[in-house]
Amino acid sequence: MNLTPQATALLERWIQAAGTIAPALAGESSLSWAQVRESYGRQLAAALPAPRGVTFERTELDGVPAMLAVPEEVTDERTLLYLHGGGYVHGAVEAYAGLTGHYAQRLRARVFVPDYRQAPEHPFPAPIEDVVTAYRALLAAGCAPKKTAVSGDSAGGAMVITLMRKARAAGLPLPAAGVAFSPWADLTHSGPSARSRAHTDPLCSVDFLDALARTFLGDALPTDPDASPVFADVRGLAPTLIQMGENEVMLSGGITLAGRLAEQRVRTTLEVWPGMFHVWHLLAGHMAESDEALDNAVSFITREYERAH
Repeated sequence: MNLTPQATALLERWIQAAGTIAPALAGESSLSWAQVRESYGRQLAAALPAPRGVTFERTELDGVPAMLAVPEEVTDERTLLYLHGGGYVHGAVEAYAGLTGHYAQRLRARVFVPDYRQAPEHPFPAPIEDVVTAYRALLAAGCAPKKTAVSGDSAGGAMVITLMRKARAAGLPLPAAGVAFSPWADLTHSGPSARSRAHTDPLCSVDFLDALARTFLGDALPTDPDASPVFADVRGLAPTLIQMGENEVMLSGGITLAGRLAEQRVRTTLEVWPGMFHVWHLLAGHMAESDEALDNAVSFITREYERAH
């Protein structure tokens, strides 16, 4: 990777913030999972603060706590439901003030970030149940599906697909678009990138991901379509954009997911960014590639808003 010194420093701060996670997964930490998440969120929020001009407040969506980001300008009552990452285990909404703030400003939309339950206290399928509840709550509150999009990263990127599948199965109207950043789409980690990118991915290793998957899945199999959307029936979903970093061990899963969507007649756009790492979007406002990827996502959603109108 040819990162600027600023981007390199921020990536190092991110890696340091994640330093308490592996010991906790191995049962070798004196910290509770609540403390691990608090530490991770606090450190990332300090490294990647929200942009000026966006206000944040705590809210809830039918009992699911959430963070709401509101920019100075909201166009046509646009709404984005953003599903944060963290392997279903260690994510924190506070860590996403920077990314969701930039997203809100560029999209000119309110951005809701569900603080869904996580493993090991609440394993599969609790996180998925919470994001479905959050989506139902937005619809019940009057958010127009044609002006609502769903986006997320890593585990949240996978849940973008699963949420739309659950909405389809329940007879709920689908959002205008889905956007998945570096989705953790295949918990079997059987694709070739698990080996070929093992020494280029600065954030994720297969051993680390396997430990996250075991913690999240409980008694479920990694091939469960609700956990790994590469194995799911994805017919009839909303137009979907997937963005992957070429250096990711998850790369194969994202490419396979895009193929599954395309094969099942979902209008699909796949972007693979050479040299980029897992969820490089978090560095929005600090790295050109992050800003460009986010701008592409905003353009994709905006087109779907306008097409659905």
